[in-house]
Amino acid sequence: MSLNTETVKKPQRLHLDRRLKTVAEMVRLDKRIADIGTDHAFVPCYLSERGAKGVIATDISDGPLACAKATTELYGITDITLIKCDGLDKVPPVDDVIIAGMGGEMIADIISRCSFLNGDIHFILQPMTKDFILRRELYKMGLEIIEEKTAAVSKKVYTVMLCSYTGAKKDIDDAFAFMGKNSDRLYLEKVLNKLEKMGKGEPKYLELKRELEERFV
Repeated sequence: MSLNTETVKKPQRLHLDRRLKTVAEMVRLDKRIADIGTDHAFVPCYLSERGAKGVIATDISDGPLACAKATTELYGITDITLIKCDGLDKVPPVDDVIIAGMGGEMIADIISRCSFLNGDIHFILQPMTKDFILRRELYKMGLEIIEEKTAAVSKKVYTVMLCSYTGAKKDIDDAFAFMGKNSDRLYLEKVLNKLEKMGKGEPKYLELKRELEERFV
């Protein structure tokens, strides 16, 4: 008696949650792309399925890179280059740099060590914490935020930033540090709640909260 064998089918196209999809939508598919701290490589695979060529995916640890490799194999994607490195340290010049799912301070540190800053480069950033610190550091390094979009997943609210390099280094005020170019109601509520908590230790944050309420509400 012969055994019946079942053909292993390739999964349907990869679907991202709202946070990662918002990140992916800001990427230029016809450019050289690198996803830093890729974890499972969901974003690179999603981009590859939509026409991006030769995407680079990096992580600092073997575990996430093994997960990334498994994802590429699962979806039959062969043109993603996996690199083990700290931030951008071993990444060749690219045009679009994705850094998502990290704290704002870590994202700023990674960008500060980028060796190929130029007027054509885009950074697509999604900080998990310290958005206001990231904005301050971006402008101090000569970057500018082009636009921001809110991405809500369950009860968590994130901002996704599209940035370019201008070389004009400057300081930004507190209101812009906390809100940036995101005037979405959900994000505003998150910021106001954050300022309320911070204001328990430093009253200046309560004053900033009132300023933002007057400006956006």
